[in-house]
Amino acid sequence: VQLQASGGGLAQAGGSLRLSCAASGSISSIETMGWYRQAPGKLREGVAHISSSGITTYADFAKGRFTISRDNAKNTTVYLEMNSLKPEDTAVYYCAAETIMDTFLTQGTQVTVSS
Repeated sequence: VQLQASGGGLAQAGGSLRLSCAASGSISSIETMGWYRQAPGKLREGVAHISSSGITTYADFAKGRFTISRDNAKNTTVYLEMNSLKPEDTAVYYCAAETIMDTFLTQGTQVTVSS
């Protein structure tokens, strides 16, 4: 599985950003896609995930502000819409694809939220 993420960048507090992640390769083996993030000095944490059947899960900090969705036509691209951004959302965000056997991560994309 190969993943390519895009989006991110700089936003002001209260603003919005959108991340995209496209999967290729053995996409039929993907069970779940989602996003993780890692802030400086902190452990990597899950943000949101969406299963192949469309079931979504969110970290508590993401509920009500972030929305994960997927391209139903291709079922290979997921999006993370981040609204009401806070400075504490500043982190490197990683797209992930999970199969039964493995987890694949992209190189991170920086999200910086200024106050």
